[in-house]
Amino acid sequence: MNRKYRKTVIAGNWKMNLTASEIKPFMEQLKPLLPKSRPCDVVLCTPAVMLPAMIKAGKDAKVAAGGQDVSKYEKGAYTGEVSAAQLADIGAKYCIVGHSERRQYHGEDDMLVNAKARVLLAKGIVPIICVGESLEQREADLTMEYVAYQVKAALHGIDATQLRRCIIAYEPIWAIGTGKTATAEQAQEVCEGIRAVIRKIYGARPARAVSILYGGSMNAKNAAELLAQPDIDGGLIGGASLKPADFAAIVAASDQ
Repeated sequence: MNRKYRKTVIAGNWKMNLTASEIKPFMEQLKPLLPKSRPCDVVLCTPAVMLPAMIKAGKDAKVAAGGQDVSKYEKGAYTGEVSAAQLADIGAKYCIVGHSERRQYHGEDDMLVNAKARVLLAKGIVPIICVGESLEQREADLTMEYVAYQVKAALHGIDATQLRRCIIAYEPIWAIGTGKTATAEQAQEVCEGIRAVIRKIYGARPARAVSILYGGSMNAKNAAELLAQPDIDGGLIGGASLKPADFAAIVAASDQ
C-alpha cells in the first residue's frame, strides 16, 4: 500500500448471504472489534434489498454500504433491475461491477461492465470494477493480456477526473471461494501490471492515485502479507466478510 498517494479500502462482498434482519446483530458484533483509529475505508456490499438496513446499521460504526450490481439503464421497463439513481437515492456509496460470478452466470461482458461503471460515476457512486483471469488463462501465461484488456474496456470513455473515483479489484477467478489464494508475489505482479496499464492510458499521476484491491480469498491469516505489497491497496473480501472477527482482523491488518 502507498497511503501517500491513495486510500486503502477493505470492502466485504456478502454475495447472496444473510438477511436484512441479521444486519443489526452482525454490526453490533463487528463495531467493537474494529480499530478505533480507522486505517482504511470500510465497506460492506449487500444485495439491494438489504441496503437500507446496512446503511442504517453502518452509520454508527462508520461502515459504508455498497451494492453488488447495477443496471446500465437509467430507468424504464427493466423488471428486476436496480438503477444507479435508485442506489444513490437510498445512500449507497459504492457498487461492485463485473464480478466474475456476474460474468460467468449472467453472461456479462466487458462493454457492459464499462456501461455500468459509467452510470455509477454519473450518480456519484464509486464503482468497484472487478477483473481477473481463469485458471486456464493463467496456465497459458495469458494473465496480463487478458486482465489488461478487461481494464482498458472497463475504463473506456472514463476521463482522468472520473478515474479518481474508481476502484479496481483484481480477483483471479481460480481463487474465488476455492480457498486458494494467489501468493503475495503473484497478486502484486498483476496489481502492478494493472497500474502500468492505467499509467499508459492516463499518465503517472492518475495511475498512482487509483486504489487497486485484491479479491481472491483474502482472509484474516493472509491479509497482512497481501496488504504489505506496494500495489495492493485493500481487499474485496468474500467469505471472511460474513464473520465479524475475521473481517475486523483484515481491517486491522491494513494498518501497516
